[in-house]
Amino acid sequence: MAVILSIETSTSVCSAALHENGNLITGRELFVPQSAASQLAVQIDDLLSHPSVNGNPIQAVAVSSGPGSYTGLRIGTATAKGICYALQVPLLAIDSLHVLACSVEGNKQALLCPMIDARRMEVYCCVLNDQLNIVKGTHSRIIDKDSFMELLDDHKVMFFGNGAEKCESIVKHPNAEFLKNIYATASNMGKVAYQKYIAHLFEDLASFEPNYLKDFVAKTKSAEKLL
Repeated sequence: MAVILSIETSTSVCSAALHENGNLITGRELFVPQSAASQLAVQIDDLLSHPSVNGNPIQAVAVSSGPGSYTGLRIGTATAKGICYALQVPLLAIDSLHVLACSVEGNKQALLCPMIDARRMEVYCCVLNDQLNIVKGTHSRIIDKDSFMELLDDHKVMFFGNGAEKCESIVKHPNAEFLKNIYATASNMGKVAYQKYIAHLFEDLASFEPNYLKDFVAKTKSAEKLL
């Protein structure tokens, strides 16, 4: 039996969940931007005191590894590392876009393109098949009218996530489908986390860092007005 604590803070949703052998025990989600700093630890404490846990020890901690919010990823990673050090359990890292894709049921005729907003007309994205195997790896991309045409001419592609919202008016093709209200949450990390756990795909606690994709740049007030 493997009980894994999952943490997802890469977007505006702060969430944590417990899974046993990949099956959800209980989870917490807060749809409030910038809430991870004050609420993530509260969510985890609430999970660990839930009656359904029955005192079962945590065997690993899984964390969304980016891309996404610089601050959110930093808070999630620091929290996950702290728990791993305290409990002497391994750390599992899961690409944030793969977590987002786990929220969509597979379609054998469609590719999946999860997207996270990276400001202006840029997104973080990847392309997966219905088995969540990588077709095109995680990367940043500036969206224009020709984006993804090399895929859309031959495949139906489902776009989703908060980055997809601004693309719908630009990416025009009969094979493009835009899904609404799809979020990356810790409750959807269970199966992937368990697969990594049984394969012993653990991260080095001392050296692990999130995949920010871009360097952090502090914004001035004037710059904020332009975004």
